[in-house]
Amino acid sequence: MQGMPSASSSTIPATAAPVVKPKPFLLTPRQGEAARALMAYVASLPLEGADARLLAVVVTIRAARSGVGNLTGQDLRSLRLADPEGAVGALAALGWRRQEALLGEDLVTPVGILVPDLSGRPDPPLPFGKVMRSRVSGWTMRTMSAKPVRKASTAARLAALFLAAHGPADGYGTLPADLPDECRAVLPELLDKGFLAESDGDRYLLSEAVRHLSGARPPSDTPSLVRDDPEAGRLSWDAWKDGASVALRRHVEAVERCPDCALSTALVSEAFMRKAVPAQFDEKVRAAHDTWEAKFPHQGPAAAEFAAAFRASHGHGPSVKQLCKGMGWGKMSRELRIHVIRGLIAEGWLTNTDPVPWTLRPGRAAARKGVPGTSGATAAVVRPR
Repeated sequence: MQGMPSASSSTIPATAAPVVKPKPFLLTPRQGEAARALMAYVASLPLEGADARLLAVVVTIRAARSGVGNLTGQDLRSLRLADPEGAVGALAALGWRRQEALLGEDLVTPVGILVPDLSGRPDPPLPFGKVMRSRVSGWTMRTMSAKPVRKASTAARLAALFLAAHGPADGYGTLPADLPDECRAVLPELLDKGFLAESDGDRYLLSEAVRHLSGARPPSDTPSLVRDDPEAGRLSWDAWKDGASVALRRHVEAVERCPDCALSTALVSEAFMRKAVPAQFDEKVRAAHDTWEAKFPHQGPAAAEFAAAFRASHGHGPSVKQLCKGMGWGKMSRELRIHVIRGLIAEGWLTNTDPVPWTLRPGRAAARKGVPGTSGATAAVVRPR
């Protein structure tokens, strides 16, 4: 019949492109305005170089409410500055105080850095509320640890903050007038690494992978990462953190901001906020544990050493899954992983602050046997709220 394909012709069916669910936006439009105010404030500071400005971003957002920003030596190290000593010295030249302690050997004790311009003023330059400050602080860390720029230069990560704060989620943005020169110079790097989809003169387009970081998105009903759920009586993530102890919040932020783990806020919040449910080990799980033990005997010392090394590198302990995967124990069910780790805890090779996640560390048996890296590692890090 005319118009019909012949019997010898072949038709290749069209393949539908996979549907990629967009990531939830981190900032509301008002929080995006606050992010731009933060970057404008840092741009106005008489600083030279990306190292000093990136450190100033982190200190400023933490000091926005009280004038004092708490950082640890581990926080400074995680920024991977090319010249941390020079950056700390540059802040001292502004009259900021006490940040020199960040360069000592103590990596875990918070250092309260005083920013005089943000302290005791009736008209503070960054009038952020508690939730606003927390949201923008989380946005800065998530932006700097976004996959395209996680291992990029300091200038590229600083530029990513400026461009994400000013960049629309649904169109082209214009380079901010106060974008530092060192950031303009690395625009090709951001394009090459996939943070930008396009860059032409003063116009740029955020790549699809990072548009959830946009601070200039239009108002919408797009849900934020964690919303209040009155029916379930569930607190929002920000409210949960505001009610946590100082030590627990410090631990939470170490996990949230870890550039090596780069965990989503949704995953971290769920892990900390969910109720602990006792694991049930049936006969199948116990049999699988016996098989594992026969294949991997005497794993206690190695597991303790891994936990100590992980903690020293990340600033927090591994999760159960991270430890099992790092030890190379192969594919394991969740129940088997928990069974294995509880056994190592019972034997004293590991300990944790149950039920707080990411608190695994060497136990007393490891310390007694002198397992490398376990000296002083058995001290409790946090307590449940």
